[in-house]
Parts: sequence; C-alpha cells; structure tokens
Amino acid sequence: MREFMNLTKALADANRVRMLLALREQELCACQITELFGLAPSTMSKHLSILYHAQLVKTRKEGRWVFYSLPGKEAPRAARQALNWVCDSLGEDEQAANDAKELKRLLKIDPSELCRRQCQR
Repeated sequence: MREFMNLTKALADANRVRMLLALREQELCACQITELFGLAPSTMSKHLSILYHAQLVKTRKEGRWVFYSLPGKEAPRAARQALNWVCDSLGEDEQAANDAKELKRLLKIDPSELCRRQCQR
C-alpha cells in the first residue's frame, strides 16, 4: 500500500509529472532541472525527493553534482507502469513539447554556469 500511495502522491503534481517527461531522453543534473522549471532550488529538491521515494527517478552523484534519470528494469513493476502511463498519456502534450524545446536550449549551457546563476538569485 505504501508504494502505491507514494506513486499517487508523486504523480499528483504537474511539476513532478513535467520533470518525469523531461527525463525521458537523458539524465539531467539538478541545476538543469531547476533552471528548466524556474522554481527555487529548495522547492525543486522537495519535488525530486518525492519522485525518488516513489522510485520514479534514480540518482547518481558525481563530485558535487547530482544527476537524475528514469529508472530501468531495476524499478518496481508499479513504478515502471506508472512511467509508461505518464509518457504514453502526455508524451505529445503541448507543455511537454515546450519543456523539451527549452531543455534543448539549456543543454547548450555548461551546468556550472547554471549553478552559478542559481546561487546568485
């Protein structure tokens, strides 16, 4: 029951669903995700924590950088099904397309520059 409740909580927020859609193609560092959604780093961290506890994202740390990606076959069946449902249902959504366009622009910027920008706010 707890796993199900974590999944439903994670999927009940538009920003978290948008994050999952942004991670479909590649892993992203926390600063890239924060910049893409324009939320405060603390808010972004909370959203990512909820996704992590629902096992909808996995993390990798490299030095001071934290990278997020969608899990593979190691994820519980319910999490994989939820991710498939989100991607199938919203993959062509207008907001997802706008996010993908903005992400393409952001990926051209060095992540350390994005981090500096966020620290100055």
